[in-house]
Order: sequence, then C-alpha cells, then structure tokens
Amino acid sequence: MTRTLLSARWVIGHRDGAHVLHENGLVVIEGNRVLHSGTRFEGPVDRRIDYGEAVLCPGFVDLDALSDLDTTILGFDHGPAWKTGRVWPESYIARGPYEMYDPEELAFQKRFAFAQLIRNGITTALPIASLFYREWGETVPEFEAAARAAEELGLRVYLGPAYRSGGQVTDDQGTIRAVFDEARGLRGLEEAAAFAARIEGSAQGRIRAMFAPDRIETCTAPLLRRTAAIAAEMGAPVRQHCCQSPVELRLVQEQHGTSPVDWLARIGALGATWLLPHGTHATEQDFDRIAEHGATLVHCPLVSARHGGMLRSFPALRERGIRIGLGTDTWPPDMLLNMQIGLMTARLSDGPLALRSGEMLAAATLGGAEALNRPDLGRLAAGAMADIAVIDLSQTLQTPDPVQTLMTSASGRDVRDVWIDGRRVMQDRRIPGFDAADHARAQAQFDRLVAKYPDRTAGHQPLSRIFPPSYARSQDHE
Repeated sequence: MTRTLLSARWVIGHRDGAHVLHENGLVVIEGNRVLHSGTRFEGPVDRRIDYGEAVLCPGFVDLDALSDLDTTILGFDHGPAWKTGRVWPESYIARGPYEMYDPEELAFQKRFAFAQLIRNGITTALPIASLFYREWGETVPEFEAAARAAEELGLRVYLGPAYRSGGQVTDDQGTIRAVFDEARGLRGLEEAAAFAARIEGSAQGRIRAMFAPDRIETCTAPLLRRTAAIAAEMGAPVRQHCCQSPVELRLVQEQHGTSPVDWLARIGALGATWLLPHGTHATEQDFDRIAEHGATLVHCPLVSARHGGMLRSFPALRERGIRIGLGTDTWPPDMLLNMQIGLMTARLSDGPLALRSGEMLAAATLGGAEALNRPDLGRLAAGAMADIAVIDLSQTLQTPDPVQTLMTSASGRDVRDVWIDGRRVMQDRRIPGFDAADHARAQAQFDRLVAKYPDRTAGHQPLSRIFPPSYARSQDHE
C-alpha cells in the first residue's frame, strides 16, 4: 500500500474521543485508512501534498443528504405548502398520481446530487429525496443507478428506496388528510429489503444498506414493525422524518391519540439505529422517548430556518443525553452553511454562548459517525477511514482558531479537495466525469418539473400564481 502525506496550516485530528487541533499539521494515508495525524511523521512516504493555508477536516457525515433537485426551494417565498404543490390535491389523486421524471432523469439526478455532496466536503451520505413528485415511493431501479453513481464518484453512502403506506392529500380549502394503501407500502418494504441484501458492503464496503420509511403520519404500524425487524436483523439504520410540522402532529394525534415519537415507541419500532429528522415540532414527551430509546435526532438547521423554524434546543437536548447528528436536506448541500445556521439558531434560542463552534463541527462528524455505529468515520485518527475535506482558508479573514473561522467565514465553495477511502475524488473542485454540461442538464430537468406543478397544486392555478415573482416583470421592450 502506498503512503500519502497531506500537510496544511491546520489539521483537525483526534485524541481520547475528541477532536484536537494541530497547527502546521499533517495526515498520513496508507491505503484507504489514516495511518497518522499530528505534527510530525518520521516514516517513509510515497508522495507529499502541501495544501498551505487550509484546514484538513474529517469528511462530513450527512444523515439526511439531498439526492434530487430540491423542490423545497420553490416554497422559499411561497406558501402555504398545500397551495404551492407540496401536497397532492384530491383532483390529482382522482386521476391517478404519476411519475414526473422518467427513469433516466431519476438516475441522473442522483448522480448530480452526489457530486454536489462531494463538492461540499460530505464524504458519507444517507440520501433523501422528495416524494411529492413521485407516483408513490422510490424505486429499486433508480437506487441501483444510485449505487453505480456512488461507486463511480467514490462517495460513501447508505442506500435504500423510500417507501410508505400512504400520502397526504388536500382539498381546495387546505384541509389535509392522509390516504393509505398499506399493501403497496408493504410491497415497497419487501423490495427495499431485497435491494438492501444485494448492495450491503459493495464498492469495497463504501455502499451500505439503510431503510427509509417516509413519514410517521403516512406509515402504518405493521409497516414500521416489519421495518424495525428487518433492519435489526441486518444491523442497518432506519431513517424516518418526524416532528417537522403542525400537520404531522395533528394527523398522528388523530390516527393514534399521541405524539409521533411516542407512537413509534408504543408500537415497539423505535431503537438505537433510528435516525429522526427534524424535531422542530417535537414535544417534551417525544424528546423523552428519543433519549430513552437511544435514537438519533438529525438536525437540519438550514432548511428549517428558511421556513421560520428552529430546533429548541440543541444544548438542552444534548444535556438530556440525546445524540445529535446533522443533515443538509436542501440545496445547496452546504454543510458549512448548515453548521453556521445551526450555531446561530442555537444562540438565538439559548443565549450567545449556548453552543460553541467545536460542538457544532463535532455533530457534523462524530455525531453522524456515532449514529451509524461507525467509529472509523468522522475523525482523523490512526485506523479511521481516510475521508478528508480540504477547506481552503487563503481567501478568507482567519481568526486564531480554524474551527471558528469555518463558522464565521467559510462556505462549501471553499472545499478544495476531497478524499474518500484514501482516494482523491475531487481535486481543485474538479470531479472526474462531471462538468458544466451536467449543471445545464440539471437545470433543464428542474425547469420541466416546475412546468408540471399546476397538475399537482390545489386549484390548478398557473405558475405565475403558484410562484409569483419577487418583483413585477417588466414588459418594456425598448
């Protein structure tokens, strides 16, 4: 195995269970693992790469990683969601939901999204995509294509198509209800389980299985109990969105007479391998159950803050013993911006020093690794996987502390190189086999999807009414 020595002004190393800083530090990679991190290394190496004014950071672990062309950005200035195509109207259901992307488009958007994750220093990802534009759930063929894309690009992923027992439907007055087809949901789970068995450990171990029942309010107890049993047998994580909206809380209360996470616990589904985004509308009872069962809360501060929400509160939940990892769940999948917003909202909630920079970075690295039971991820220590984000600091005003610099001045565009499994998968922001034409293709595909929005929007208004512009559009032809 060859040895590569990376050096930079700063290295975020690891010692005694916590990150440590090495100024004028280095990381030695041997094969696909970290051999050494620190300030000196006396052994022989095959090549040296000096990054200068940069920080070598453990690659980010994204527990809720965008894997499509994000439709939530369409609702940024527009709402409520049922008026802007985020909930199926009854008329759309009556004529039959349909896929708004063809198989080739679905495959392409996974590959495109995976490249964006790498660009932002994300080295381990659990993909998430919207089901609003789908016929029902995600499909095995698109995830087989996703596995091929991840292997080609070098991304470390946990894969599993999303499935569900039901969906949300609205009438023209905005009354939202759930409609169910439990048999269809159970078929989706069995297909996901067969896929999981096939792909587990492929791509030299970079591709692992996960299970993704979509939302608590659109899943039935048999589906979730069966999910828990299969996932436990495989040792695979289960991710399910929960406690993210008042509609969800109302529907779960109507369906089960309790709160979302409490219901998971009551039916015997909740466990230590469960990952729960977002928690912004969780009750005290929900937080109690998360702590009691050892599940992970997946904090997605950027997408929550865009719509006026925040987690209350990161410091208090951590004090309760709740494990917290991070997810991006939106475009751009900028984990640095995500952490910055998370730090700001925690301080808005609990005070100016309620959460410090290092604690937020630990959530994006160690928190995610712990949630996946992967002590070989999220740290630059001997024996860990060589997953490294190289973040350039040469164009920013640096504080005396590089972690604080990341939280005040950096963005995903400052990620210069990315190493995954000891392989450099991005160099000087260039990813092999990915170019500007892919961006143009993604935009054209997104534009076609937007054009179909009136089909699945209550009242079937034209786009100009669903998404009115920020300013009146000029008709001046001078």
